[in-house]
Amino acid sequence: MIMQQLTKSQFKDEFNKVRPDNFSYEGLGVLYDWLEEYYSEADQPYDLDVIALCCDFTEYDDLEEFNNDYNREYKNIDDVVDDTIVIKVDSERFIIQNF
Repeated sequence: MIMQQLTKSQFKDEFNKVRPDNFSYEGLGVLYDWLEEYYSEADQPYDLDVIALCCDFTEYDDLEEFNNDYNREYKNIDDVVDDTIVIKVDSERFIIQNF
């Protein structure tokens, strides 16, 4: 599995080479952890594709920013979880799988 061959620092470096402003430093860390867990449980290999991940996932500073992008009125993050994958970065920020 490729993710096990890249350290978290190397993963972040790859993003910074190609898309340095796509995710926060903390966001890249939790995305790395999520991907590693997901592909380990699925027992599937994973080839890092920075561009694909940037197309598939978006980090939001808060629920208001997400609601504005999706033209929705979710009341809390639990409502978003019902519609897509949510990876919490901290108490306000989160990453979603785009839908």
